[in-house]
Amino acid sequence: MDWLEGEVIGIDKPLHWTSFDVVGKMRWVLCHALGVKKLKVGHSGTLDPLATGVVVVCTGKKTKLIDQLQQHVKEYIATLQLGATTPSFDLEKEIDQTYPTAHITRELIDQVLPTFLGEQWQVPPVFSAVKVEGKRAYELARQGQEVELKAKLLTIDEIEVLRFDADTMQLQIRVVCSKGTYIRALARDIGQRLHSGAHLIALRRTRVGDIHVEDCITIDDFIQKINESF
Repeated sequence: MDWLEGEVIGIDKPLHWTSFDVVGKMRWVLCHALGVKKLKVGHSGTLDPLATGVVVVCTGKKTKLIDQLQQHVKEYIATLQLGATTPSFDLEKEIDQTYPTAHITRELIDQVLPTFLGEQWQVPPVFSAVKVEGKRAYELARQGQEVELKAKLLTIDEIEVLRFDADTMQLQIRVVCSKGTYIRALARDIGQRLHSGAHLIALRRTRVGDIHVEDCITIDDFIQKINESF
């Protein structure tokens, strides 16, 4: 593979890594292997540290494709905990409020989920990388400042239940959606439409465009292959 000229590769991002961690590690490994001081490396879509799965990484001249790749639809497998919310809409923050769940049934869920299909206006999480007056929203939120974000138009092409456990009130769904969709915010909105609350407890991005997670390589395997190649 010609990393200097440019390559596009799917990485299966590990838990607790940021997308920038992935790019930084790959850049360091490639520069060391190729004997160069600089190499363009970028990714086409941020994935939260508490999520795993597909991060598309481009090198060299292929970094010009990043904007195009960011427009591709994405698929996620998300697990929601119903009946409780957190300020970050996921496990980054502790539960701040609990809600009734006795009324939530599989039938109710099947009625509610289709209402999310098509174009939707979604308010991003305050703990997100959205910029507010030049600063990231999560930076302001972590400083205790109140952050007001504007709703953004997005599209949800598919949403379906994969599993629902009425005892634990955990709901696993598959979602196919457009660029800019926050699955954490979707979890919040699903909780509200169920007349309860919800937050994300697990998230895996399984596809970006035509790149499926089954076709991706782990960071460890990437490092091993690069070391074996040079």
